[in-house]
Amino acid sequence: MRAIVFASKGELAVQDRPVPAPGYREVLIETAAVGICGTDVHVLDGEFEGTVFPLVPGHEATGVVRALGEGAAGGVADLHVGDHVVVNPSNVCGDCEYCLNGHQNLCRFWDGLGVVASDGASQQLFTAPVRNVYKLKPETDLYEAALIEPLACAIRGWDVLPRRLGDHVLVYGSGTMGLLMAQLATRAGAASVTIVDLNEDRLQTAAECGIELRYTSADDADRAQWDVVIDCTGSIRAIEDALSRVRPAGYFQDFGVAPADRTAQFSPVRVYRDEVTIVGSMAVHNSFGRAVELFEAGAINATAMISHSFTLDHYAEALEMFRAGNGRNLQIRPNDTESRILIG
Repeated sequence: MRAIVFASKGELAVQDRPVPAPGYREVLIETAAVGICGTDVHVLDGEFEGTVFPLVPGHEATGVVRALGEGAAGGVADLHVGDHVVVNPSNVCGDCEYCLNGHQNLCRFWDGLGVVASDGASQQLFTAPVRNVYKLKPETDLYEAALIEPLACAIRGWDVLPRRLGDHVLVYGSGTMGLLMAQLATRAGAASVTIVDLNEDRLQTAAECGIELRYTSADDADRAQWDVVIDCTGSIRAIEDALSRVRPAGYFQDFGVAPADRTAQFSPVRVYRDEVTIVGSMAVHNSFGRAVELFEAGAINATAMISHSFTLDHYAEALEMFRAGNGRNLQIRPNDTESRILIG
């Protein structure tokens, strides 16, 4: 079978590899779709802490069950060959102090599929622990469902934010994560949702997803401060601007992934005086099952969010398109024979 391999920092290739055999309580999955994420860029660039090369990337994945390892049949998952599934890429040890104290997403030995030391789904078939595999309804679009993993991250983001009826929410970034956070805001009780992005094409996607207040600068909005401000860009400039937009007693969430060696400037006196709360949100935490249910209930406009699909041969092209900020959500479909423009 064929796979994308990050051989070392900055080096990727398409390689032929043996089909992996599912081990004890593992599932062999034929990959349908894998979303490209900013984390993939950080991994390839050697900026993600703990990555072990060589590594097959891909952590936003769906597929079809092709085999069950010993001990994987039956149980809560009740998986069978042929089932359509989505995979939670987060593996945790279960034994460290963070796992034992209910913060498994901060596990000292966290090992995300396609991110740290375990191969991900940018290959024709991959394996995953049965506890990480969630069955989809037969009618659920198997390709669009690759958005469930980032949706689970967005749900975690809202889990650590106040969900007060009538709050006004500002989101920086109209990429995949910004669109998900914005779409969930109304379900979290927001009176208004504003989204900011320098790229007007991305703001068009926000319009199709039902976000009415869209600007290339927060200066153009009809208010100066918001109850909740969320950065989904990881841009230091955006983060510094976003912090200035939080109203007294408001919340700022650092959701986007900034380069590890960068720092942002802000006024500690203002945080103190105005009782501004700053919160982070790391990956998925007890939110994947809810993401499956919300997705299948139609909580997000998935169709509007996915613009291109790529074969394995065009992975590098897809990554460069992502870096350039072009398109919407970009997917790798390892078993397709041609790349496609889905929107645009």
